[in-house]
Formats: sequence, C-alpha cells, structure tokens
Amino acid sequence: MGPGLNDRDLFHVVKLRKREGDFFFASLFLTLLLGHILRNIWIGRQGDFINFQKAVAVIVGSFLVGIGINGFLVPHHLIDGGVIGIALILHYFFGFQTGLSMLVLSIPIFLYAWYYERPFFYSSVHGLLLTSLFMDWLNPLKKVFSISILTSSLIGGVIIGMGIGLMLRYETSSGGTDMLAKIISKSTSMDIALAIIVIDTLIISAAAFTLGIEIFLFSCVTIVIIGLVTSLMKVRE
Repeated sequence: MGPGLNDRDLFHVVKLRKREGDFFFASLFLTLLLGHILRNIWIGRQGDFINFQKAVAVIVGSFLVGIGINGFLVPHHLIDGGVIGIALILHYFFGFQTGLSMLVLSIPIFLYAWYYERPFFYSSVHGLLLTSLFMDWLNPLKKVFSISILTSSLIGGVIIGMGIGLMLRYETSSGGTDMLAKIISKSTSMDIALAIIVIDTLIISAAAFTLGIEIFLFSCVTIVIIGLVTSLMKVRE
C-alpha cells in the first residue's frame, strides 16, 4: 500500500474501478445488442419479430424508462409497481442493481410466455434486455435532478408511461409487468392500462409497510400517471 493511502482510500479506489468495469461491460453489451437489432433490420427478415418501427420503439421506450426510473424515482426512493417495483425495493434495501434484478425476476414470466404465449415472448425479449441495461447504465442520473418529491413522481410517471406506452403501441414491451398485463388483457376484457395499474397497486401495497406512508402515497401517484399515459399512447389492436 503506497504512502498516504489508507484503508478507506483503497476501498474507494476499488469501488471506483468496479463502477468503471460495470459501465464498460454494460456499454459493450448495449453495443452488441443494438448491433444485433440493427442487423435484423438491415437484412430485412420479414418473418422475424422485429421491424424498423418496433426496433425504434424498443430502443426509445427502454431509454425513456431508464431516464424516468433513475432521474426521478430513485432520488426519492419512489417505486413503480410490478417487477420494476420489486427490483427497486431490492436496490434500496440491499444495493442490488435494479436492471439485473428486473432481469432475474422476469425469468418466471418469460418461461410462462415461452410455453403458453410464444408471440409475447418473442416480442418482449429485446425490450426486457434493453430496459434492464438502460436502468443500470443510466444510474448516474439519480444525482442530476434536484426537485421535489411531488414533481419527481409526476415527471417520472409521465416519462415512464411514455416509454411503456410506446413499446406497447408497437406490440412489444419491457417484459415483466407489461408482458403479464398483455397476457391478462388478452385472456380477459380488462384494458391493458387498467391491468398494469392493478398489478402495480398490488405490489406497492405489499411494500407500504417498509417504505413509509409518504413514499407509498407518492409512488401511487406515479403508478396512476404511468397507467394514464400508457392508455393515452393508444395500444394498437
């Protein structure tokens, strides 16, 4: 250990190197994934599950979700519902990476979709991977905006709702709750936006005791805004 470098300094150096390594691998994975998507567009495989509009919707929608989560929800420990909400709770209490947690938690839903709703699986896998990646890649945004919790809940809800709605409009999604809501909507007469609100409310209600009443109430505001904006984006039949 060099002169003047104590244990605390060494800890911070190791932590910084780890963050740099995570950023590098996330950037590499993002580059490879985007390259794969663009390759599918370029070669024009008509029978594939992705086309130009859907690719743009997945990329932009996932990016918007990452901005909304990290820029406006995380600074005030607000949560979304469903799988993202559970991933955020794990992040707040245990320091787990939000995107990675979302990816792992979505595995059972994707297994169900693989066996029973194969089209949903194919239309959502890219969205899940990109959303998970953007959620971790855009983590530094949590230190960018300094606004009130009410403003954060409103703006965050609008941005996330736009991202989710855009993907659903082009028959894709970020996986997790979105895909579960699509499955419920297909098998019942429930509107997909209402299905998202119901699922999200169940998740956030279960977490109310650990988050506190203020965060619970403002998280409910966020979830309602997400559902309304998603509905306004008009899911195409």
